[in-house]
Amino acid sequence: MTVRVLLADDQAMVRTGFRLILEREPDIEVAGEAEDGKRAVALARELRPDVTLMDIRMPLMDGLAATRLLAGPDVADPLRVLVVTTFDLDELVHEALRSGACGFLLKDAGPRLLVEAVHAAANGDSLVSPSITTRLLAHFTTAGRRPRRPEPGLTERELAAVKAVARGRTNAEISAELTISLSTVKSHLAAVQRKIAARNRTEIAVWAWESGLMSPAPRSTGRGGSSASGPGTS
Repeated sequence: MTVRVLLADDQAMVRTGFRLILEREPDIEVAGEAEDGKRAVALARELRPDVTLMDIRMPLMDGLAATRLLAGPDVADPLRVLVVTTFDLDELVHEALRSGACGFLLKDAGPRLLVEAVHAAANGDSLVSPSITTRLLAHFTTAGRRPRRPEPGLTERELAAVKAVARGRTNAEISAELTISLSTVKSHLAAVQRKIAARNRTEIAVWAWESGLMSPAPRSTGRGGSSASGPGTS
């Protein structure tokens, strides 16, 4: 299947660069371009692309407001919106994901990750730029964390999968970590989405942090520390 993509960015040079990267892929087609938020919403509703790449800072309507109109919790038939921006700010990522974005990517992430993120969004998964690690989820949830409450009927394996997603593990990594098949991982996550009313794995990760299931990892002060990637894909 061909993945149809809408490009929404106020800079023509950025849209051209994205188009050149994406149209090198045999299974991706750029269906249209929008130079402002209002045009992006109108064109997305008209074309119904598989994925919309949405900049944040745009005239007439910013990308976050446009994302809410296309993918927000009140939208009956939401579209898949991938926010792509130059701004690595926690509050913007938080707002983008809250507005219904299925992923968040920095413009300097590189061509390979851009293509990977588009495929992930088209497949109903999520990808958050690796430079925006799980510290993001810890940061914007610990300040206003909700009281710990019982998990809504999650099995032990489902709960383990949720915690792995919240740590930024991919499906393949969860499969190896829990010694279960990839299809079983996907089944567990699909069941979790139904039970907690999450629309994608990023919302699963946010729910895990907000529910008090996760504790922020201590910052490494020694040598040889490593960073984890954000909620990944299979």
